[in-house]
Amino acid sequence: MSSLHTAPDPDLPRLHEAVTAWFDAAARDLPWRDPGCSPWGVVVSEFMLQQTPVGRVLPVWRSWMRRWPRPADLAAASTGEAVRAWGRLGYPRRALRLHATAVEITRTHGGRVPAAHDQLLALPGVGAYTAAAIAVFAFGDRQTVVDTNIRRVHARVVAGRALPSRSLTAAETRLAEELMPADDDLAVRWNKAVMELGALVCTARSPRCGQCPVQDACAWVAAGRPEPAEAPRGQSWHGTDRQVRGAIMAVLRSGAAPVPARHLTGPVDVATGAGLPPEVLRDLDALHGLGAPEDQRLRALDGLLRDGLAVAGPAGVSLPG
Repeated sequence: MSSLHTAPDPDLPRLHEAVTAWFDAAARDLPWRDPGCSPWGVVVSEFMLQQTPVGRVLPVWRSWMRRWPRPADLAAASTGEAVRAWGRLGYPRRALRLHATAVEITRTHGGRVPAAHDQLLALPGVGAYTAAAIAVFAFGDRQTVVDTNIRRVHARVVAGRALPSRSLTAAETRLAEELMPADDDLAVRWNKAVMELGALVCTARSPRCGQCPVQDACAWVAAGRPEPAEAPRGQSWHGTDRQVRGAIMAVLRSGAAPVPARHLTGPVDVATGAGLPPEVLRDLDALHGLGAPEDQRLRALDGLLRDGLAVAGPAGVSLPG
């Protein structure tokens, strides 16, 4: 096994059985796990779940699947509609990438999500993790899925560390491959189960070790739960360009008509808001209420325009057409 180990090699059959049995009893009932969910539903969930909690994703996923149940349905919509429907999930460039993926699936694969891992990896916006996750969760393929939750479980149970490295390492990828069951069906269940264990029990902060099905085999527990070598860094939000970008996007989503750029980047002037819909004025008030300086609002707007999340025209700024 990997040189990461600080404890004897785990009993893999016992580890597989304990974690998958726990998953069978404790797994959340999520719509993209339903046997009747289409591969496209899994694709949408994987895009939305990147850096976003399940609770925030659920209502947006359901709305998207009602509106765009097939890749061709989303491909026929404008990128602006996709960005608007993305709402407040955050990281709205994912909406553009998902739209581009729908267009490619429609154009190249006849509107059907490809099952082959290499074809998934070739889709726009689909990286190594997402391609593996779609292959596993949509098609039952035997791929090694390595997300933050899985890395954390592996680090604690096998390597005896409180937290994994900040970035995925080759050693962590090898360890994940070594821990995979040889049986294809069990490998799929294992991927799902370890991911769920990390999300619900083996959490980054305040892990629920008393509820863990493999607490007695956990190298980190056996080592006395040592502190992480690197303290986890929280993601700052207040006062950042990301916060300002989000507030500008909220204004653009609120109305159908373009918003004059001076309302987004200039001084607050109630008189210049005359004629704008109430919901746009509400979100403009929230934007200006952040107290962000004009240069930061200009920088945030310029970034949105460069990323294709907004377009500028004679009448003002709007979502892409």
